[in-house]
Parts: sequence; C-alpha cells; structure tokens
Amino acid sequence: MKLNFLPAGRLRMKKSIYVADAKRSETIDLPVSSVLIRHKQGNVLFDTGCHPSVVADAEGRWGPLARVMKPMMREDETLLPGLACTGLGPDDIDIVVNSHFHPDHCGCNQFFRKATILAHAKEIEAAKAPGADAAGYLKADWDYGQPIEPVNGEKDLFGDSRLVLIPLPGHTPGTMGALVSLDRDGKFLLASDAVSLRQNLDADATPRNTWNVEQQLKTFAEVRRIEKSGATVVCGHDDAQWQGLRKGGDGYE
Repeated sequence: MKLNFLPAGRLRMKKSIYVADAKRSETIDLPVSSVLIRHKQGNVLFDTGCHPSVVADAEGRWGPLARVMKPMMREDETLLPGLACTGLGPDDIDIVVNSHFHPDHCGCNQFFRKATILAHAKEIEAAKAPGADAAGYLKADWDYGQPIEPVNGEKDLFGDSRLVLIPLPGHTPGTMGALVSLDRDGKFLLASDAVSLRQNLDADATPRNTWNVEQQLKTFAEVRRIEKSGATVVCGHDDAQWQGLRKGGDGYE
C-alpha cells in the first residue's frame, strides 16, 4: 500500500481563529491537502481540497466565506495537477473520503464521477440542515448529485485494518480521520481539522471555529491515545509539518 500527500490549495486566515492570544491583525497561511492511498483493492482520496475556480473568483464560489479564508495558491497548486504527478487521473479514483464537508476539504469532489463518496452520517445530516451554509456547508462544493455513502462509527474500509475511518467530532458534528497502516513507514493518522494545528493538540486549545468544544476536547484525547500507539498524527493545516512531508509522487509505503 502507498500513501501520497498532494497539495490541494493554500489559505490565508486570521491567526486568532487558531491561536487565542494572537493579535487581531495577525494572519496565518495554511496548507490545504488531499491524501492518495493506493490499496490493492482500490485507490482512495482522503479529502479533495479547494475547487480551482476560487483562485480567480473566491467570492463567486464561496460567497461571504471568501472574506474569512482567502485563497493564496495558483491553479496548478490545486488537487488535479498534483494527482497527475502520481500518474493517476480522476477516473482512477474508486473512493473519496471526506473528513467533513467544509469547502476546503470537498471542493474537488465533482471531478471524481466514478468514485463512491464516503462521509459520516452526522456530517451529511449537518450539511443538509436548514441554514447549513451559515455553518460553512456550501452545496456547490459538497453536493454534485453523486451517491454519498454514510459512515457510522469506525469503518475498516477494506477489511484488513490497513485503512480505518475513525469518528473525530468536534470541529464539525461528523468530522472523520483515517488511520493508515503502511508496511515500511508505519501508521499515519490523517486527522484533518480534528487537529488543524499541532499546537492546538499540544495545548488542548480548541480553535474558535470549533462546533462543540466538549466533543473537540474528547477528540484531542483520542488522537493522543492513537499517537501513543505509534501513529504519526498528520494535522489538517499545519504549515511547519506540511513543509517536512514528502509530497506529490514522492510518497510513503
């Protein structure tokens, strides 16, 4: 089995969203990623990043949300060019797992027409609720009419414990992570926004954009438990960690 980290965008946001004592004028640049997992039973993408149209017209795609998170990438720094570096195209992807349905995590779903979309049942419910757009769920990103398979609890995707989806709620009602077990490079917990920045986990400090603080603190404890078992925790938007990861065609096995 192989794992490849793929660039899928870059955003500028207020640092105070993630760091409580940051000045209101401070900003932080955040990487956006997708992860390709190549298993003998199928090719899986964990998250699909930002839609390429936001490079030229973020407000046209995201509306008022574009004032909160500003795209800072070129179009060739979105998902599809990165995927091409691995020798695969959209039709080669069998499964798309969305950690949650915020637009920087599901923006390119529309390109994977042959894939099955997986998301937690509570996330699907939240995205369909009245007024969901105010909570960051934009129908133009998460709903393209493709069948979405709901996940409840943990899900061993291929039945061999190599890729296990794990509920990590708090950031949103149905945030999920993925525990990937590789032969050579060990275990990786793809935490997505369950741990946006490493310092949030280390300080037990929930970001301002947390949906439920109590659930988030329980998720932090669960992530630390998984980390103690030997897994490398891959944060959703930690630039220092991102710079140290092998990316594109240079992956992990």
